[in-house]
Amino acid sequence: MPGTSDDIIQAPASLPEGLRVYAVGDIHGSIDKLDALHELIAEDAARAPEARRAIVYLGDYVDRGTDSQGVIERLLPPPRFGAEAVHLAGNHEAMMLDALTRPGDDAAIARWIDNGGAAALASWGIDAYGSDPAGWAAAIPPEQLAFLRQLRRRAAFGGYLFVHAGVRPGVALDAQDPDDLLWIREPFLSSTADFGAVVVHGHTPGRDVVVRKNRIGLDTGAVFGGHLTCAAFWSDKLTLIQA
Repeated sequence: MPGTSDDIIQAPASLPEGLRVYAVGDIHGSIDKLDALHELIAEDAARAPEARRAIVYLGDYVDRGTDSQGVIERLLPPPRFGAEAVHLAGNHEAMMLDALTRPGDDAAIARWIDNGGAAALASWGIDAYGSDPAGWAAAIPPEQLAFLRQLRRRAAFGGYLFVHAGVRPGVALDAQDPDDLLWIREPFLSSTADFGAVVVHGHTPGRDVVVRKNRIGLDTGAVFGGHLTCAAFWSDKLTLIQA
């Protein structure tokens, strides 16, 4: 059953004493699962002894699901659970911003729409096929556009690096191409290299969470009928919370 797992997993990296980090996988407009997950995280945080908490959202808040606007609205208020909130950019936010800022670029428009952008626009009451792209940005509340434009590419806590997609093996972490952080799959996914930190990521959906010595994958396909997954990290341990 979805919920907080009783299984405590030996993690491949560690966090400083007194810090607990929650990392949330790809949401894609799945507002009901996000609401349920937030409730479960709140329950976990209420029991946790760590004084400092952070929650890292790994990107892909929009597209494909029914309520991209609702998801962004949930992420806008002050941080929950007494936690500092870190919002990372996903490739779907990048496609959305490309389309909104270049409404005359047919390729950028088509790329977004073909990858779930029509469902996102519908959540703002916009018909992707019967309206002028030049007016789309104006129909989205300014605070939501500002949120999208201010998303970060990475965050680091202890021995972990949090990004949307992954990193390029053989490239120093401080020299990574920003596009790789949003888009990469191979050669990252199959690499056994030491990246310099354990990379916690989403982007590539699968039925189960992936925990390896060099990476942890948390996209369990919420928008495709799977769970929305959060990993809770503390010390050298982790556990899974799923809705």
